[in-house]
Amino acid sequence: MPTRRRLLCATLSGTATLVLGGCAGGSLPPPPRWVRMPTDAQGPAAAPSAAVSGVWQLMAPVQLPGHLDRDTLLVPQGAAGLQGLGGARWAEPLRDAVPRLLRQDLERAFGVPVWTTPLPPGVRPTRQLRIEMTAFDVMPEQRGVTLAARWILADTQGGSRPSVFDARFDTLAGGSDADSLVLAHRQALAELSRRILVSVLGG
Repeated sequence: MPTRRRLLCATLSGTATLVLGGCAGGSLPPPPRWVRMPTDAQGPAAAPSAAVSGVWQLMAPVQLPGHLDRDTLLVPQGAAGLQGLGGARWAEPLRDAVPRLLRQDLERAFGVPVWTTPLPPGVRPTRQLRIEMTAFDVMPEQRGVTLAARWILADTQGGSRPSVFDARFDTLAGGSDADSLVLAHRQALAELSRRILVSVLGG
């Protein structure tokens, strides 16, 4: 019996040594690096337009593709795959950052307030804008960002039928690193606001 007990203890001790040795020899994943789109986009912003009038409301939510509902900065892998870029993580979920920054850019472009829900007491929108983004993805070889969106302009007074617009464009990045790609995301949102302004003005 003592011999069997010693054998069992030796076996357990050896197993523990192997497990601990494997943990010590393995490499730990790098800590996450949190990134966010800056408040202001680089490059020229759309000039405020005196021709935009009315009380505007950006409808919630701004729809995003489902695969972007995570904190990982995703880049293409192979023909149809996606992978995280190193330890880069979005500090603010895109579902929150995109409408916040778009609203800011649209207010600057329109030259009038753009409201979201909940509306302040007494504010009654006369124009509504609904946006669906069908792509907001890093390009192959991490060259930049592709943005595709559809937006609907509606008159809440019933004066005209809603107008539907589409856009798809690429925004090149200054490099393939996380910082450059984050800035390209931000520039793409600013470009979308400029295109929406053109559609509002009937251009």
